[in-house]
Amino acid sequence: MGRVQTDYLVIGSGVAGMWFALEAAEHGTVALVTKAEFGESNSRYAQGGIAAVWDEDDNFDAHIQDTLMAGAGLCRREAVEVTVREAPSVIHRLIDLGTEFTKKADDTYSLHREGGHSARRILHSDDLTGAEMVRALGEACKGHPRIQVATHQIAVDLITSQWLARQEGEIPEPTNRVLGAYVLDTKEDLVHTYGARAVVLATGGAGKVYVYTTNPDVATGDGMAMAYRAGARVANMEFVQFHPTSLYHPRAKSFLISEALRGDGGLLYDADGHRFMLDYDERAELAPRDVVARAIDAELKRTGRDCAYLDMRHLSGEELSRRFPNIDARLKSLGIDMSKERVPVVPAAHYFCGGVQTDLHGESNVENLFAIGESSCTGLHGANRLASNSLLEACVFATRAAARLAERELPPHRELPEWNPGSAVDSDELVVITQTWEEIRRFMWNYVGIVRTHRRLKRALRRIHLIRDEINRYYWDFRVTADLIELRNLAKVAELVIESALKRRESRGLHYTLDFPERDARWIHDTTLMHRY
Repeated sequence: MGRVQTDYLVIGSGVAGMWFALEAAEHGTVALVTKAEFGESNSRYAQGGIAAVWDEDDNFDAHIQDTLMAGAGLCRREAVEVTVREAPSVIHRLIDLGTEFTKKADDTYSLHREGGHSARRILHSDDLTGAEMVRALGEACKGHPRIQVATHQIAVDLITSQWLARQEGEIPEPTNRVLGAYVLDTKEDLVHTYGARAVVLATGGAGKVYVYTTNPDVATGDGMAMAYRAGARVANMEFVQFHPTSLYHPRAKSFLISEALRGDGGLLYDADGHRFMLDYDERAELAPRDVVARAIDAELKRTGRDCAYLDMRHLSGEELSRRFPNIDARLKSLGIDMSKERVPVVPAAHYFCGGVQTDLHGESNVENLFAIGESSCTGLHGANRLASNSLLEACVFATRAAARLAERELPPHRELPEWNPGSAVDSDELVVITQTWEEIRRFMWNYVGIVRTHRRLKRALRRIHLIRDEINRYYWDFRVTADLIELRNLAKVAELVIESALKRRESRGLHYTLDFPERDARWIHDTTLMHRY
């Protein structure tokens, strides 16, 4: 087993993790661990773009108001204002790092408009913005002498001062601070001990807790679950954003049909050719995502059909290929020409608005433990995320976290115990992990999806408690593997979502329950959960 000591341990290699690493490396050493290939993350698959006030006809107040409106009364205004006002500097920094945003013929930047936005303010790199940002940031990280990147390393658990005191038979101090993490090297099958003066969770979301998701396989809520087990407060886990338009096709897995298509005039129809969004909201296809996703869900349940259809036939094949080259090419590879036919779409789990609750610098209630990007709950999104604010949030709060740590006198390293596997042995029943994973995802989709009821939620809670106990027994009996770690984290995230949804006795934003279908002013506060030993 190996030992690593660093000033800053970053877990995750999406936009948030890379951006923080670059900023923090100016003040100390950075160890960045990622459980797959470097850069594999939700960030890489973000198509639409990054929101920022860029055009002279736009303004900060409009972007702030759009964000607050989408957040359905739960946004933290200070977080919204900080994020919006710091957005232009983020864009300039990305450009300086070599990010190539799409330009128009006059050499000005092309700006998309997406649902919930009152102006065109989405900078993009065709329809592969996240991949382009990951490329530029990744190249900068690889060339930095103070950043050490370790791939195929999955964090097992955080090490905190209170946990360490309990292990040593001492009474824990009131203040809990992070000291490092245990990390499994999946190629060497060894658990390494990372000691760090600060730990940054940039592990992304947890879309894989649902059957249908736009997320890649790495999105298993690792940071959220680890932070909760370490004593960090999590908030607003009931608010899961289901993207309205994921491609419905037997050979397509997790393929997103960007919001930008509706921003460029795409219309939604049912199987009978009826444009149904006008029946649900005066903003029609440009309504916020929660409204559009619920409308599609309602139409599918009403008609018994499998999917809705997005119509882009008002644009020529040449225009579609130029504006949305990645989507156009993928659809054509599946035999769909969107200049001639409608695209079959269904909602899919996309983005978590909840996560590790942080302050305006990304710090949790555990000292020196920071969470940035989708693993965090900064207050920016409230009850529903405004399109293309996520990549922006990742950059803004990564900058602010690095700035806070740069001005702080961090504690020295402590001697940490090596990972203790106890009497655990290799498992010969890996089918148990696969079966349990599928069971969680299925009942989460059926009971804790776009539209919920109290009865379904209670049923889901009973089941997840049984599964949690099964996983805990399995976890301590057998040696840890990447699949077991992810299953354990996924089950914890599922439990947090269910418990949060049961606590909120109203419908607001992304949380819609038939038992309490209206908003209730008494619930204008965060739903918080915290593990207590």
